[in-house]
Amino acid sequence: MPPGTGDTQLSITQSIEIAGAVIVSTPQDIALLDARKGAEMFRKVHVPVLGVVQNMSVYQCPKCGHIEHIFGKEGAKQLAEEMKLQILGDVPLHVSIRETSDTGQPVVVSQPDSPQAQAYISIAKKVLDSLPTPDDSLPNVKATPT
Repeated sequence: MPPGTGDTQLSITQSIEIAGAVIVSTPQDIALLDARKGAEMFRKVHVPVLGVVQNMSVYQCPKCGHIEHIFGKEGAKQLAEEMKLQILGDVPLHVSIRETSDTGQPVVVSQPDSPQAQAYISIAKKVLDSLPTPDDSLPNVKATPT
């Protein structure tokens, strides 16, 4: 969903059952303000916040490998700690993510062994592990013999 706590987010939480929310933010201060508001809104409407993903955490030059923290460093991780949320992972700012997405072959499909794909796969596994199992939402009912 788009950032913030607007009508779209509230309407969705009131219209459908949501198993959990994942907060995605860049590490920069202004984005973290929206991320915090979003997490607080989900908590108020009783949607579990599964964790935080730090998007565009670092830029890695595809030619030389140099790493630069263009949008700041560890901002989403600090937010997760302050709000007692799990950090689900970091997604780097890398040209291969954009290029493969633009061609309709996301990096997890076209380059599954790349570090960029592995970042997404690791996050997805943590999200799955954080979701309640179907049995968790069922009432505790004892079967009666017929």
